[in-house]
Amino acid sequence: MKTTISFWTRLFDLISPRQCVVCGERLTVTEQVVCGKCNLHLPRTGYQYSPYDNVMAKLFWGQIPIERATAMFFYESHARTANIIYELKYKNHPEIGEVMGRMAAKELLMTDFFEGIEAIVPVPLAKKRERQRGYNQSLEIAKGISEATALPIYNKVVARTVFKGSQTNRGRWDRNENVEKAFLLTDGESVRGKHLLLVDDVVTTGATVIACAKELVKAGDVKVSVLSLGFAKS
Repeated sequence: MKTTISFWTRLFDLISPRQCVVCGERLTVTEQVVCGKCNLHLPRTGYQYSPYDNVMAKLFWGQIPIERATAMFFYESHARTANIIYELKYKNHPEIGEVMGRMAAKELLMTDFFEGIEAIVPVPLAKKRERQRGYNQSLEIAKGISEATALPIYNKVVARTVFKGSQTNRGRWDRNENVEKAFLLTDGESVRGKHLLLVDDVVTTGATVIACAKELVKAGDVKVSVLSLGFAKS
């Protein structure tokens, strides 16, 4: 389908050119967040083609009632592609989450990944942390996914009660302890018996997702699938 670009969009892009968050080159009027070249070379996981038994999905085996799991690309902290996550989380660019969420969802719609999923649950931030940042990056990603799939977002069914610092520089066991009892189910009735898609920005050990999912499971008869932008494969 041909995209129509308005005169004002072209003019604004001429006056204030946008840059690819990966390579820094100027974006064309039809590109968003990443340029076509960087998008082409994004290190995609391809996990949507084996969503039940890939490396990421196996993190959750025996921990939560996992159905499927995938991430859009492999995340490495010092790679240029990590700028996608860095700019989203720390540089006040929530629009990156929505654009990348929509992009990821459109790719997954070419498979059966969303089959049976009934609602999206973004992993929540603690209130203090969200006030500091001004938004929840996982919710911004969820908005893009919802736009592409028409799945509703359940943003108030689970809350993060504590924040004990970033997970970034923690080992596997420290990550588990850091998020233990960090979430609280606040509206179990809404999710009882549903297949939920948990959305986060990056999955490393899976500790945060597991802790959040364990609260959701308390609602009863809940199934969980997981989608993140990045996966830090160890």
